[in-house]
Amino acid sequence: MAQTPEGKVKDAIKKILAFYKVYYVMPMGTGYGNSGPLDFSACVNGRYLGVEAKAGKGKTTALQDRHIEQIRAAGGIVLVINELNLGELGRTLYDLTSNN
Repeated sequence: MAQTPEGKVKDAIKKILAFYKVYYVMPMGTGYGNSGPLDFSACVNGRYLGVEAKAGKGKTTALQDRHIEQIRAAGGIVLVINELNLGELGRTLYDLTSNN
């Protein structure tokens, strides 16, 4: 079975998170919990990092936008990552894991 473009982005995100030894989970939206969770919830040196994977020109949904706003309002970091801006995730993790 061929992997979707978004699946490829998720695999690349997993590799970057593993490189920086970041703890993360990939919550599944079900009828029993919150709807519209981001693809990745991570903890980096005590900071919350949410990552939403998109392919191409994929856009976040209105529900995801509400989650993003709430996370940022609570002091968390959120990135929307596609195949063109994977470097943004790497730079963010470098900054969060460096002892600057």
